[in-house]
Amino acid sequence: MAMVVARGVPDSEAVLVPHASVGVGAARHRLIADLTDRGVDPLVVDDAALVLSELLSNALKHAHALPSGSVRAAWAVRDDNLLAIEVTDGGGPTRPRQSSPSLTARGGRGLSIIDALASDWGVRGGGEEVTVWALLSTGERAGTGSAADETWDFDFDAVEPLDG
Repeated sequence: MAMVVARGVPDSEAVLVPHASVGVGAARHRLIADLTDRGVDPLVVDDAALVLSELLSNALKHAHALPSGSVRAAWAVRDDNLLAIEVTDGGGPTRPRQSSPSLTARGGRGLSIIDALASDWGVRGGGEEVTVWALLSTGERAGTGSAADETWDFDFDAVEPLDG
């Protein structure tokens, strides 16, 4: 299964990831390469890769695919020096929320990890399309904005296959 890449507004990118674990690594590598090419601090790139992996893993485990059979991941380096990362899926039986797993639990820590790394995160949408987003500081005069009501427009008319 191939991923599809779309360039959006400057300093942003979006990928359609298969609703299967094989897509997580390919999307993570794409994000790392893109942010590295943009000159984002390597420590921020590492945090962003972990956040994207957690968001995608949660979407694959707890949610349905979009009608295309995929999950959409997008990221943008914003003018306020924040890196916005979002994952959109087809929704699931529950709304994403942070939990407090026991010390011996095998899972349930993903959103706590995101909460520790991000300056803000949240969930928007519902029903057939749910987006979980996170904001990370890029290091220089970071803003304190929120992505709660923001969306990023991506042009999916001119897509190219992404080799995993």
